[in-house]
Amino acid sequence: MRHLSPKTLLLGMGMLAAVPEIHAQTADHKTALSLYGTTLQYRGDLGSNFWDLRNGTVGGGASLTRYMSKGLDINLSANYTKLRYPSESGTFTSQTPLANNQRFDASMWSYGLGFKLKLPIKDEFFLHPYILLQPGFTWVNTDRSNGPASPGAPLAAASNARYGSFDGQAALGLDFHITPGFIFFVQAGQHYLLTDDNRLDGSAANSDGFWNKHDRYMQFSSGVTVAFGKAKDSDGDGVPDRKDKCPNTPSGVKVDVNGCPLDTDGDGVPDYQDKCPDVKGLAALQGCPDADGDGVADADDKCPNTPAGVRVDATGCPLDSDGDGVADYLDKCPNTPAGVKVDATGCPIDTDGDGVPDYQDKCPDRAGPASNKGCPEIKAEDKKILNEATKYINFDFNKATLKTSSYAKLNQMVQIMNDYPDYSLSIAGHTDSKGADDYNLRLSYERAASARKYMLSKGIPADRIEARGYGETKPIADNKTAAGQALNRRVDFDPYLTGDTNAAEAKYGPAPTIADIKAAGNKLPGKKTTGTGAPRSRKAPLKKAPLKKRK
Repeated sequence: MRHLSPKTLLLGMGMLAAVPEIHAQTADHKTALSLYGTTLQYRGDLGSNFWDLRNGTVGGGASLTRYMSKGLDINLSANYTKLRYPSESGTFTSQTPLANNQRFDASMWSYGLGFKLKLPIKDEFFLHPYILLQPGFTWVNTDRSNGPASPGAPLAAASNARYGSFDGQAALGLDFHITPGFIFFVQAGQHYLLTDDNRLDGSAANSDGFWNKHDRYMQFSSGVTVAFGKAKDSDGDGVPDRKDKCPNTPSGVKVDVNGCPLDTDGDGVPDYQDKCPDVKGLAALQGCPDADGDGVADADDKCPNTPAGVRVDATGCPLDSDGDGVADYLDKCPNTPAGVKVDATGCPIDTDGDGVPDYQDKCPDRAGPASNKGCPEIKAEDKKILNEATKYINFDFNKATLKTSSYAKLNQMVQIMNDYPDYSLSIAGHTDSKGADDYNLRLSYERAASARKYMLSKGIPADRIEARGYGETKPIADNKTAAGQALNRRVDFDPYLTGDTNAAEAKYGPAPTIADIKAAGNKLPGKKTTGTGAPRSRKAPLKKAPLKKRK
């Protein structure tokens, strides 16, 4: 028998394959159908044609396989193939050499239950080796014949046998995973028929021991396997649940090979939820970056370089709680009232530097204590002049005409008003209780107005002096005595910060000022007083005139 070279043998192995036990099924496609071609080679009592590809027989088969685990498949197979020896086909003649005086030609129908032992390799890997152990049953229809006993002798009679035999197969194979559901495979293995060895080939010439007693043959197979069934894919993303690391992906979302939503920038936020899918960002900001870490995405951050740890508003800019234009982290006065002008530190401007901010300072350009609303306090000696002025302001009898002796004191008060431009002056006229009430009221107004008029003539603005009269309604002493009446006949001079309540009103209650009365188009209240100007000369009667009430 001529033997094959190693090169020819390898080529033959690649073209052949073994067995109808399927190889395409996976954990995702558990049931598979294999179709394959096969060829058989005999070894027994008559000799051996193992690895001899001359005049090889051709057959085929099919198998149905079920995936059990990563390391085990079970299959049912059926195939039909011819088996002959010697491998050359033909008939005997009287000149056939003695060495070939026996031959058989058998049809083999094989059925088996196979156990495919696989290496635990991932299904996605291209090459999968395995071992097949398969008990089965073979139906044999064999034609046996003998050649002449010697050249020229008559031919021996031919015989036929039909029988069934249990058999066992052991094989090695390779699966080539072309696609997840399509596999090409090759396989080589040996079958052992468990019946007596002479039934197949008609010879028991070599029947000592188990391996020699039973005929055997090698089977090469190659074919394709197609998997059936659809892997469970709960979220419909195309990745079966078994492999899906993200089994609850929303419908329509693109996923990777693991079934997880695509994350192009690798920031842990899937693209379908990522507002910035091409730039790494933060999950809290829907995948967008935050360079200054203030919790506002860069795309929305109007202040993208805010220092770390600084509290920001919705725009990403530092908080400015009081709205003064100075961020809280720089603001030394974070609770400044709205609308107040502030300096660079966020504190209210204090123009005169007296510690009283301008918005609370009635005299923002001149320093003064907070107790006096930021205005300069009137010096003690000037206060004394104002407090004692009433003693030195005198009028003609029963008139509102100032005596010249009053001018010096009024001039002092004019100077005080010029020295303290933030103050106004309240002038309040008073009388004693003698005479008619309305007469006294008008007289008190006119005397206050006379003192005001003099000071206005010295340049004091009209809006800084208020004059009003209270008549006899605000006595400071007992009108039953002459001394008390003298004290009650007075004109008070009280300074107050411009804009504050009139000092006279604060002491005595409300009374319209002369300016108020004139603005309303009214006359001074009460009867007109006499002698408000210089007395006119007229002849007096010779008789003695009665005494009048003196004012």
